[in-house]
Amino acid sequence: MTTFETLSVSPLMKALVRELGYEKMTPIQAESIPVLLEGRDLIGQSKTGSGKTAAFTIPILERIHIEQSATRDIQALILCPTRELCSQVTREVRKLGRKKIGLQVLEVAGGMPVFPQKKALESGVHVVVGTPGRVLDHLQRGTLNLSSVKFIVLDEADRMLDMGFEDDMKTVMNALPEQRQTIFFSATFPPNIIKLSSKFQKNAVMVKIAQTPEDQASLSTISQKFIVVKEEEQKPEAVFQLLANESPDSAIVFCNFKTTTFELTELLAAEGVSVACLNGDMEQRQRDLVMARFRNQSIRVLIATDVAARGIDIAGLDLVINFELPKMRENYTHRVGRTGRAGKDGKAVSFIRENEKSKVAGLIAQSGAVSHPPIAEYVKKTLPRYDLGSKMETIVILEGRKNKMRPGDVLGALTGEAGGLKGKDIGKIEVHDFHTFVAVSRDVAKVALRCLQSGRIKGRRVRVEWPK
Repeated sequence: MTTFETLSVSPLMKALVRELGYEKMTPIQAESIPVLLEGRDLIGQSKTGSGKTAAFTIPILERIHIEQSATRDIQALILCPTRELCSQVTREVRKLGRKKIGLQVLEVAGGMPVFPQKKALESGVHVVVGTPGRVLDHLQRGTLNLSSVKFIVLDEADRMLDMGFEDDMKTVMNALPEQRQTIFFSATFPPNIIKLSSKFQKNAVMVKIAQTPEDQASLSTISQKFIVVKEEEQKPEAVFQLLANESPDSAIVFCNFKTTTFELTELLAAEGVSVACLNGDMEQRQRDLVMARFRNQSIRVLIATDVAARGIDIAGLDLVINFELPKMRENYTHRVGRTGRAGKDGKAVSFIRENEKSKVAGLIAQSGAVSHPPIAEYVKKTLPRYDLGSKMETIVILEGRKNKMRPGDVLGALTGEAGGLKGKDIGKIEVHDFHTFVAVSRDVAKVALRCLQSGRIKGRRVRVEWPK
């Protein structure tokens, strides 16, 4: 069974997956969805980008009852290790549930204001996607009632344990009804995951997706290289030279420390690179804005730490750069695996010091990468001056999903008689709860801003601004 058409799901769901262009199921979907549709507990092993979110979302949406009672009860709880993964999962649940009229999905993550979450919970929601800490916080405040939960998902369970959430996870699990479906997804199966499964799951089906020839082929599409620099101070210039030579539409530069992300972002910005950083010190609204701009190509280069980038999945990422090697080898795999998705070619380059060659030798043997000779001194005046600015700009509309804003409303305002812009000048329109991010061609950005400021969307004035 490899196609979605063979699944025992509603005609509505089949129609939706056709609209979304889904045809063949990924291995984790083919193995997991039938089991979950039967209502059985499951513990699945699958890597990032394997389609596991749809693997648990489709069965949950098939079995949720929107009109279960006069009030909206929480029927599904999905726990994720980071805010970014929460946002990604929330978007996927909303996308797959868009034909389920009345479905309410709420993101409950740390780093976001508590009061709007509290109000939304009071109004009632069907699906909550949250981080363990913030979910526990709402439980302790009495603003979160889990008595009607039928489905609990622990997404990237091993990562949540690594981040110290074990006690929070157990407290949340103990607050759930006895009769429920419990779903674990984990990249690895360490002893503490097996112990957690035995405590909270009943006769769980274990699904482990072995590496397939297709996976091997996808790894082979990534060109992995190591470049030796003589001094640490050479690395920023080396990154700039690499970006100038490659001129990628989108690239992520991974650093091990937050301070490095700030410093490198400042240095590259001074050279005219369209760049922003992402780290744990940023407020959620800043993080949302940075990621929206990176997704819509208003930012071409993202400087990030591993924790901040966890859960980020950017389609068509051209280049991954390791400013420094990660402490753990598995993080190298996670970083590099973000490029070369869906059979497309990808590139990954790591900068190392002479004394790290022995450490790299194992990675070369594992990945098939080829080490480059040491780099000579970098001289700015000899570097090619490619345009590393962005082709798009982002406009922020200070209204979102909670104000009934839809992408089509914004597109209509910009391309209709009042706006007069061409469709080719409008990029990705991303609607969040209280903000909408609109990508427009840099050449018409000021015109688009004036159009939205002076015009109307859905018959009313809206507040519009440049990103702050």
